Amino acid sequence: MEDQTFPDVGSMSNQELKDLIAELTDQEHEVSFRRRLLHGKIDILRAELVSRLRTGHEAGDALITGDDVEELSRILAGRVQPPDQEDA
Repeated sequence: MEDQTFPDVGSMSNQELKDLIAELTDQEHEVSFRRRLLHGKIDILRAELVSRLRTGHEAGDALITGDDVEELSRILAGRVQPPDQEDA
């Protein structure tokens, strides 16, 4: 099966349909597993950031910097590059 197009299911045999369903189900499970791993990592990183911000705030540091305000302004103004172009 090509990634860009959907197959002509009318011309496929029952076995071909079953095989394609199994293949796509396997792919979906892999993507779902990867997503759960990424969410777990994000949760850990956010917890660490919150801990650091809390510690910094207790030490008298500002929670929000001028850079944070600038970034938020860029986002709200719609001046954000798509994720695949940010590092370019």
